[in-house]
Amino acid sequence: MRLRCHPIFLLSLLTGLCACTGSGKYDVIVYGGGASGTCAAVQSSRLKVHTLLVEPTAWLGGMLTSAGVSAVDGNYTMPSGMWGEFKDDLIKHYGSSEALKTGWVSNVMFEPQIGQSILSEWVQREPYLTLKRNTRLIGVKRLKKGWALSLITGQDTTNVKAKYVIDASELGDLAAMAGIPYRIGMDSQRETGEKEAPNERNSIIQDLTYVATLKVSKHPALLEKPSGYAPDEFRNCCLHSDNDTTTRQKLWPAENMLSYGHLPGGLYMVNWPIHGNDCYVNDVDSNDASRIRMEKAAKEKTLRFVYYLQHEIGADSLELATIYPSKDRLPLIPYYREGRRFKGIVTFSLNDLRHPYSRLYPLYRTAIAVGDYPVDQHHYAYPYQDLPDMNILTVPSYGLPIGTLLPEKEDRLLLAEKAISVTNLVNGSTRLQPVAMQDGQVAGVIAAMAVKENCAPRLLSVRKIQSQLLSTKNYLLPYRDVETTSPLFPIVQRIGVTGLLQGEGRHVNWQNQTWLKIDTLFLHSDLKPFTDFYPRYKPLQIDKSLVTATEFITILQEIGSLDNIKHPNINYSRISKILNDLGTPIQGENDYLTRGQVAILLDQILHPFERHPVNIYGQIVK
Repeated sequence: MRLRCHPIFLLSLLTGLCACTGSGKYDVIVYGGGASGTCAAVQSSRLKVHTLLVEPTAWLGGMLTSAGVSAVDGNYTMPSGMWGEFKDDLIKHYGSSEALKTGWVSNVMFEPQIGQSILSEWVQREPYLTLKRNTRLIGVKRLKKGWALSLITGQDTTNVKAKYVIDASELGDLAAMAGIPYRIGMDSQRETGEKEAPNERNSIIQDLTYVATLKVSKHPALLEKPSGYAPDEFRNCCLHSDNDTTTRQKLWPAENMLSYGHLPGGLYMVNWPIHGNDCYVNDVDSNDASRIRMEKAAKEKTLRFVYYLQHEIGADSLELATIYPSKDRLPLIPYYREGRRFKGIVTFSLNDLRHPYSRLYPLYRTAIAVGDYPVDQHHYAYPYQDLPDMNILTVPSYGLPIGTLLPEKEDRLLLAEKAISVTNLVNGSTRLQPVAMQDGQVAGVIAAMAVKENCAPRLLSVRKIQSQLLSTKNYLLPYRDVETTSPLFPIVQRIGVTGLLQGEGRHVNWQNQTWLKIDTLFLHSDLKPFTDFYPRYKPLQIDKSLVTATEFITILQEIGSLDNIKHPNINYSRISKILNDLGTPIQGENDYLTRGQVAILLDQILHPFERHPVNIYGQIVK
C-alpha cells in the first residue's frame, strides 16, 4: 500500500529535519576566530550549545597566530581560564615553561603555527561546534528572536541564523553592520574624566604592524631592494653609526632588537616599535577591498624594514620563514591594536580601573576577567602632530566588569576581542591577548546561559556567571595571593567580588599587581567595608587593633542575625574545624585571625556571594 503525504505536512517534516541536522540554524554564532572568538566558540559549545565559528582567514588565533604576534603580553602569573589552558598546552608541546622564554619581550613565546594547531585541536574536539574558515560576513539582519547572517566562502554565499551572535572580529565589523553605536580613536577628558586623555576627541587610532617572521638560513633568500627604499627611514631603529641624535627614544644594540622577538624553533618575530615596522593606517571603517589597499602600505614598510635588517645591520643570514599560507610569506592579517569600541551598558574607564572601591558604581563586584599589563599605546608612526604621552605605567591590575560585553541597547549581540566597551586609554591594556581570550570565553558563557535560560543576557544572574567562570579556573579579580590549584582560590575570589575584603594595588617594575593580603592579620579597621555590604551592622570599634577568633565569632553571630541567617552553631568548635579543613588552623580562641581566615569564615558561614546578588552595576539587589 502506498502512503501519500499532504504537501504541507511534507514541507513541515522536511523543515523539522533540516533544523535538526544543521540547516544553517544555530544557537550561537561567533564571528571572528581570533584569540577571543576561538575561546568564545569553544566555551559556548562546551556548555552544549550549538555554535558556529566563522573565521575570515585560513587560521585560528588572530593576533596570537594569524598576525604573527606569538609573544604573549601580561597575565604570566594569572593563568585565567582558557588563557591558562593555552599556556599549559604550549608548555606541554615545548617541554617546560622555561622553553617559552626565548626572547626578552615576553615570558610566553611560541611558533605561530604551533599556536594555530593547538587552537584547531580545541575546536575539533567539540561536537557542538561547527567551523567555517575563509568565510566573510557580508550581511546582517536583526530578527525578532535572533539574527540572520549572510556569509561568503570563495564564490559561495550561505545564510545562517542564530539566537545570539558574538562579535569577536578584529575591528568590530559585525556589531557595526548591526548598527551598534561605537567610537574610534581617542576620547576627550570631558567624556571620560580621565586626566591623561586629550582635551578634544579625535579619530587617531594606535599604529598597526605587519609582523615579519624570519628564520636563519645557510643560503638565505635576501629580498630585492623594495620600491621607495631609503635607509634613513630606519636609521634610529637601533644603535647604529647613522643614528639621528635628536631621537627621544631609547635605542638598543642590533642584537637586542633581534633577540627581542626570538621565538622557539629558531624563528624571529619582527614587531619592532622603535622606528621599525609600526605603521599608521586607519582602515577601521573601510570595506574589505579598501583595507587590502590601505594595509598594502604596512606590508611594504615591513618589507623595507626586513631589507634594512638584511643589508644595513648585518642580519644577512635571516630570511622570511615559510610558515603562513600566504604567497608573500607575511602573516595573514596585520596586528590590529585598536578597532571600534562599542557603547556598552558599562564603559570601563581608567578611573574605574585605578580606584575600584571609590567609584559611584562598584563595578569590581561584577568582574569576569583580569589584566595586569600597563596601558600601552603605540603612536610612534603617527606622522602629523605631537600626541599626549599615553604610556601610563602606574596602574594596578584590574577586574573587567561584565557590562563591557553587553551593548547598551541590544540584547542578542555580545561584544568580545577589542570591541568591548572600554575607553581608548583602557584599551591600551585590555587589547592584549590574555584579556581578549578571557573576554571571549566569558561571552561564550553568557551566550550559552542566555540560550539555556531563555533570558536576555542583562537579566542573567551575575553571580551565576561568575560561579561558572570559577568552575573553569577563571579569575574574577587579579589577586596574586593564591593559585588556581588552591582550595582557597574560589573563596578568595568570591569574597573579593563582595568587597568585604578589599585588594591593594601595587606597581612593581613593569608588573601591575593586586593582593588581598590573606596572610596579614585582620584589624578592626578592616570591618569598614562590612558596613557598606551589611548596612544594618554597626561595629563597636573601627581601629588598628587586632581581631581574635572569639571577637570574630561575635561579629559573625551579629551579622548572621541581622541578615536573617539562623546559625546556632557559630562557635569556636565550628570555625576551628572549618579553618583546619582548609589548611589554616588556629590554636585557641584568643588567636588573632588573618585576612585569609576571615575570608574563609565569611564565605563558609555567611555566604555573602550567594545570598546577596548584584546587578550589572555592582549594586546589591534587595
